[in-house]
Amino acid sequence: MALIKKGAEANLYLEDFARTLHIPGQGKVVVKHRIRKRYRIPEIDEQLRSSRTALESKLLSDARRAGVPTPVIYEVDLSNMRIVMEFVEGRQVKQVLEKIGPNAVEKLCETIGRQVARLHSSGIVHGDLTTSNMILRKDGKVYFVDFGLGEHSRSTEDRGVDLHLLKRALQSIHFRITDRAYRAVLSGYRKEFGKEAEEVFMRADEIGRRGRYVSREERA
Repeated sequence: MALIKKGAEANLYLEDFARTLHIPGQGKVVVKHRIRKRYRIPEIDEQLRSSRTALESKLLSDARRAGVPTPVIYEVDLSNMRIVMEFVEGRQVKQVLEKIGPNAVEKLCETIGRQVARLHSSGIVHGDLTTSNMILRKDGKVYFVDFGLGEHSRSTEDRGVDLHLLKRALQSIHFRITDRAYRAVLSGYRKEFGKEAEEVFMRADEIGRRGRYVSREERA
């Protein structure tokens, strides 16, 4: 298997469909393997990795049912702590956002805002909303990936955290176009989520004023 991303919680590998799933098929799949944490008590580590692997696969499937493009899940292996999923061909939004014109930026970010609102309306928070975790396909669809820090929640606080994290990512990586991009995200979110969106926006601003946000990954 070819390692395509090494993360703090999991590694991603690119593999042949047929070789991995042992059934006829063409193309590639992504294998996400949640790695051991040596500093944890082994039994607790296994329980955490198993529960997070199961939860992430469910979140991906639930998001897809809610109308948010995500990779198709082919296999969930809780013995080896891995998820085998569709390989989505495209480019990270991170790689393209500053290479397109202002109108295209607004259109893309409004689409992203709509999709975040669909997640939240269906009781899902992503937990790590960055432009690195969004794949733009040639057909214009934006796929959301990496729900490893996500959860099921309808809390205004958690929804606000999602938007705060996205704004912070824009400020860090796309600072030249942050204002335009984030306004478009909020516009799309408002159109999809309805009048209750304003409460989420206010909470996101409040979270930003609190200072340093401690991620779920750091708290684990």
